[in-house]
Amino acid sequence: MAQTCDAQGGKRCPVTPTQEYLSKRIEYLEKELRSVLAEKERAFAYTFAHGRACFEDAVLRRHRTYKHWLPSYLLQGRFLAYLTAPVIYAGIAPFLFVDLFLMVYQAICFPVYGVPKVRRADYIIFDRGHLKYLNLLERLNCAYCSYANGLLAFATEVAARTEQHWCPVKHAQRLRAPHSRYGYFLDYGDAERYSREVETVRSDFVDLKSSRNRIRPAPGNPCSPSRRRRRRSSGRRGSKDCPTRSASVGRDWK
Repeated sequence: MAQTCDAQGGKRCPVTPTQEYLSKRIEYLEKELRSVLAEKERAFAYTFAHGRACFEDAVLRRHRTYKHWLPSYLLQGRFLAYLTAPVIYAGIAPFLFVDLFLMVYQAICFPVYGVPKVRRADYIIFDRGHLKYLNLLERLNCAYCSYANGLLAFATEVAARTEQHWCPVKHAQRLRAPHSRYGYFLDYGDAERYSREVETVRSDFVDLKSSRNRIRPAPGNPCSPSRRRRRRSSGRRGSKDCPTRSASVGRDWK
């Protein structure tokens, strides 16, 4: 008798040796990526804590020296680029509509399907506006790009989980950029396995439910709220390890 699996009961479908090897390889590469990102943080003298980057005071002062003065920045721009600006920013209306639809769709449909909701904040991130070497227009452009691209990535993940529930079958042709759930789909043309496991695959989101562990700050983190409160109560304006909020994300709109 063919072996079956029950995702609702917390059991995963049996994987092949190739899938197990690839999963371990992906896990190894993710660790390598985190190591490289940590090296980047050290190279650019910032620490990442509680959702934002903290630069040293000396680095912030150096960043401000690279900022383009807004009037001169505008004068250096191309005239045709200015003409296309209304076309680009006209996309804000459909983006807002899609954003609203996705939130309503998730709230209504995903609980019925038994599909975990996608966390919007994991995809739409506004942090580049804190960089002191960007002027007002550059920050505005970065904010718009962050919203547009983050929203599309958010929509892709919502659609991916929807597709896993309603049509978890791979394509015959190779996709250029398969989404995050595609690896769980059943092979194209495998009718026997589809009839046997389709209901299991539709609800197989155990990996998402088990990975919902929030990142906790390390003890003694210089950017932790408790360290900030102690610094403010002692009258200190900032530190080499982690500047105060006014020093790290204050507004310079030149």
